[in-house]
Parts: sequence; C-alpha cells; structure tokens
Amino acid sequence: MSDLPSSSGARRPYATRSLTELLASMRFAIALLTVICIASVIGTVLKQHEPAANYVNQFGPFWAELFLALKLNAVYSAWWFLLILAFLVVSTSLCIARHAPKYLADIRNYKENIREKSLQAFHHKAQADLAGEAPEAAARRIGQMLASVGWKVRLQQRETAAGAGWMVAAKAGAANKIGYIAAHSAIVLICLGGLLDGDLIVRAQMWFGGKTPYAGGGLISEVKPEHRLSERNPTFRGNLVVAEGTQSATAILSQSDGVLLQELPFAVELKKFIVEHYSTGMPKLFASEIVIHDKATGEATPARVEVNHPASYKGIEIYQSSFDDGGSHVRLRARPMVPGAREFEVEGTIGGATQLTHTGTGEALTLEYAALRVLNVENFGDTGGTSGADVRKVDLRQSIESRLGAGNKTVTKRELRNVGPSVTYKLRDAAGQAREFHNFMLPVDTGDGQPMYMLGVRETPAEPFRYLRVPVDHEGGLDGFLRMRLALADPAQREQAVRRYAAVAVDGARPELAAQLAQSALRALTLYAGERDAQGRMHGGLQAISDFMETNVPEAERERAGEVLVRILNGALFELAQMTREQAGLPPLPSDAQTQAFMTQAVLSLSDAQLYPAPMVFELRDFEQVQASVFQVARAPGKNVVYLGCTLLILGIFAMLYVRERRIWVWLAPQDVGTHATMALSTNRKTLDGGREFARLSGQLLGPHPHGGSA
Repeated sequence: MSDLPSSSGARRPYATRSLTELLASMRFAIALLTVICIASVIGTVLKQHEPAANYVNQFGPFWAELFLALKLNAVYSAWWFLLILAFLVVSTSLCIARHAPKYLADIRNYKENIREKSLQAFHHKAQADLAGEAPEAAARRIGQMLASVGWKVRLQQRETAAGAGWMVAAKAGAANKIGYIAAHSAIVLICLGGLLDGDLIVRAQMWFGGKTPYAGGGLISEVKPEHRLSERNPTFRGNLVVAEGTQSATAILSQSDGVLLQELPFAVELKKFIVEHYSTGMPKLFASEIVIHDKATGEATPARVEVNHPASYKGIEIYQSSFDDGGSHVRLRARPMVPGAREFEVEGTIGGATQLTHTGTGEALTLEYAALRVLNVENFGDTGGTSGADVRKVDLRQSIESRLGAGNKTVTKRELRNVGPSVTYKLRDAAGQAREFHNFMLPVDTGDGQPMYMLGVRETPAEPFRYLRVPVDHEGGLDGFLRMRLALADPAQREQAVRRYAAVAVDGARPELAAQLAQSALRALTLYAGERDAQGRMHGGLQAISDFMETNVPEAERERAGEVLVRILNGALFELAQMTREQAGLPPLPSDAQTQAFMTQAVLSLSDAQLYPAPMVFELRDFEQVQASVFQVARAPGKNVVYLGCTLLILGIFAMLYVRERRIWVWLAPQDVGTHATMALSTNRKTLDGGREFARLSGQLLGPHPHGGSA
C-alpha cells in the first residue's frame, strides 16, 4: 500500500490550481473592485477620523459602535481595505502573468500558416483571378502595397500539387493587445502606490516596531518614544499646526484610537498667516509666509504656501490645509443672570480653562475658552416672526406661539453682513457635562430697528446654536436688561413695581380699583417671573401665563382677557425697568419710540431667558488675536507610481477602445493562365469601418471587381 499515490497529495495541486484560477478570474477582480467602490463611497459620505463622540451624537450609540468596530471612521487605513487592495494586486498580477505571454506571442505571430480552406470561414472574404501574373510576383506586389499603408507583412511560400503557392500575411493594430497589458498593469501600479502612500507602512511599524497611538494630552515634548515615528519613515501624511511667531517640527498622524507623532527633518516657522474673504465671509485665500529650518545644516529657507501651491523640501510636501487659533488671549466679563451671582472679569487663552467659584448657584464650574472669531458674516434679520411688534396689540396666544422662539429658533439668513467678533466657550460642571455658548461682542441690527446682543447656546456640537436676543438699553449695553432680569426674580421688587404701576394707572381716582389692579398685576408678574416645578425645571414667561389662562379663563373670553393681561404685564415691567434705573442712578426712560422698541423686545427676551441654562453670561470685552496655520505634510513616494499607473491606464483604455486589431491573409495559388487569389480579413470588433476598409483593400489588391466580398 505504500506504493500507492497519496490522495491528499493529489488534491493539493488541484486545490492550488483552483485557488489560482479563482484569484486570476475576472469575476473575482470585479467583486474586489465593487467592494472598493462601496468602501470609497462610505469614506466620502461619512466624515473620516472624527472623535468618537461626534459619531455617537450623529448616529446614536449602536451605530456609532458598529461603525467604529468596522473601522468605517477610517476606511482608507482599515485593515480590511488594505487587504482588499492587496488581493486586487495579486489577482490582477496573476491575470497579467497568465495572459501577457500569450498576448505578446500573438503580437509577434503573423499566423501565416493558416490553411486555405480556413479563409472561406471568415466574415470578410473575396476571390479574384489575376491573369498573367505569377503567384510570387503577385505576392510581392500585394506585400509592398500593404506595407506602404502601414501594415506589417510576412510572405510564405508553399508547395502545392499545381506548383508553388504564396501566402501573404499582414497585421495592424497590435497596440490593442498592448493596451490590455497596460491597463491591467496600471491597476497594479495604482494599488501599489495607494498601499505605499497609505497607512500600511505606519501600521507595519505599529505591528512589528512596538509603536502605539497616544491617547492622552499635554505637551508634545513629554510624549514617550513609543508614540513617535522616526524622521526616516518612508511614507506618512499628517497635520502640522504652527502659530504665528512660533515653529514646529512634529506632525500629528490621526489614528482611530489616538495619534502618532511624526518627527520631521526640519522645523517650520510661521512668519505671517494671510487670509482674504469674499463679501459673503467665505475665505477666498489662505497663504502662509514660512521659513523652513533644516535640522542637520541649520539652513533657513523662506517659502510661501498657498492652497494648491505647496512647498517641497527634502521630498516632503507642505500643503496649506486650513487655519486655526494659535492661542488668542481674551478678556471676558461675567454678567449675572440669577440672584446671588456677582459680576467679575476673567482672562484666558483659547484652548485653556479657568475654574469658577462665584457662580451664584454654589456649583463649581469650569470655563473653557473654545474659539475666537474676529470676522462673522451672518444674518439675524429674521429670527422668528414679528419680533418687533408691540406685545400689547396682539393676541396673547399668538404672541407666545410666534415669539417664544428667540431662544429656541435658529437663524434664518436674509442679508449677509459682518457682525463683528465673537467668542465661543464651554461651561463644564463637576460631572463633566458641558454646554457650549457663542456670544457676539457687538450688538447686532436684526432689521427691526432694535439692536440686540446675540447669546447662543447648544447642548452638543451636532446641534445648531439657539440664540437669546437681548435688547440694547439706552446706554448701549446689557445692563438695562440684566437689571430687569435680577429684579424680576426678587419678590419684593416685583411687589413694589406692581404698586407703582397701579398708582400710575388709576392716578388716585379710585383707591379700591388700584388695589384690585395691583393684585391682578402681581399675579401676572409672579407667573411671568416663574417658579420651579417638582422636577426642578423653571416654568414662567409668556408660556406660564398662557397655561394659566387656558385653565382659568373660558375660551370665549380668552382673547379679550389676553389683551388686558398683556397690557397689565407690559405696564408692570415698564415700572420695573424704571425702578432699576432709579436704583442705578440713571434718569427714567423717556416715552419715545426707542423706549417702546426696547420694552417690546425686553418682554420677549425676559420670557425666553427662562430657557437660558447658565447662571451668568460672559461678555467679550477685549482680545488679542493670534492666528495659526494648519499644514498637511506628506512624504509620498508612491505618488510617482500612481502617476505612472494613471498614464498607463489612459493609454491602455485608449488602445483597447480605439485601436482595432486587424489581420489580412491573401492566398495566391497558381493556375493555367495566372494566379487565383483568395483574400480574408479578421478584426477584433465588427464595425462598418471594417467592411469599408476590406472593400477598399480588396479592390486595390485584387483588382476592381473581386468576387465574394463580405459574407
């Protein structure tokens, strides 16, 4: 039994052959290309290399976890994407190895040994008698005529029963076969270039070189060597952030679970960052004046980097990617929104944080300076309907439904204009939860004649900012509104304002009517000031008054009662404003259009302020801007390989689509009075041009009237 062949050994060559056939098959390559196309679409639609929290906010925990597990947040560096590219390289290479020798041999072969009877089976064929011309002379004449119009010709003499016959074999369009080889080779080169310039080399250093992503914070100089890549790293692509007046020599390579630091053989110093804008506020030019300092020689090389105009040094391209804040210094003033908080000033640097203790709530908060924008082209001309109308002249329900939105409606664009600097900051509580705020330094003219300060807030970065619109007082600041806000929260001041309103409204005519009016006004003002429910949520403003009326006033009387109640509320708030001005040592408000516009918006803003989720507002008082340029630095040796592949792909596709391979055979057999000619043409594609070309050639080679023609 030991002499019998092993069945398992016999199966191995068959299994290897089957695997090779699968890898080299066209259906396998098409399947790989389909997956690559789908992955590329995902990589284009889904933002890449975003923080994990952004995916959770946008898609929810389940889908975010699935996306991260499948590496869809970093498609082009995912292990499965690189593996598919590698399989495509193998598949295409095997296909080339199998077919290229046959194609090359076919290009060299004239197929002059074809039999005479085989010519009768071709689509294009013709016959003619060449009287008085010997086969050899006819063969040489036909060969010279074909060669003169670009055909490659070979003559073959054959012995027949009737004498010596001659076969004329000619070919043209052999570049069609070369196009196949070039197109498939291009796919291999492009994939190899992509693998070389992708994360494959970096991943290899992580797998076999002990390099790990860094997930912490702190200074770059404190990061350990296991998170750093050498200057000799053959390929990388990362970001380099350089503030004006500083220099940096370490690029950041983003990974799904942290970052890697790439050491550069030079340092980039940013002398000046230039940005120009269109009238819409969109940037139209990014440019950086830089100096490149060589670490080895100390040589300083000035350069200018613009979008689409990179600088190159020692094989590393420096691209202008974007711009950022380079550590601008801001000075903010805290303005209290609740009783107990006090006003104070704080200074910090964008990207830094300050611990707050005087919050008025007893809760420790952290102020994080997020961003400073000097230019803001916005439009706040339409933020929710008839915000400039007099609240005493509209139905209460309509006023609530159409106006209770200054703090919960986004901005609708109508006319773009620059509204000046703004600051973005976060207030983080002891539990780590943070809200983001966006406040403008200057008042904004919203188009209704009443300038307003825009105080934005949002819960998560995925949401748009909602703006609380605060009217500018007669002194041009926030103080008038903030004084009313704090006085409204004080029961004693509410009661005093109500007494003043009742006394002015009745004017001493009927004291008993003044008491009734004061009681109604106090009830309305108390509802408007708000109180916390069982869940600790504030319930007040116009919505609280509307809810009260729906519960206690018959529907038939609700409209008339609403008008009366709004008039009472507006009068009581006006007296409250006058009281706060007296306490601040300011003259009373005059009875003019400016006062009317201020009070109209103040009623709405005080109602919306119930929704403002912070005990204080930080007002931007001063700033010193420091800009930073964000460069993308890349060493891409595979770029030239990809360029070569693209060139071959264009040439190959052009050759396969527009170059027709044609072959002509003319068999010249001797006969009694001369020569009998049989002619045939084959082409890789049947076209009308092929039929016309054969008719023209057969007429030139065989005479004006060959018989047979195209079948």
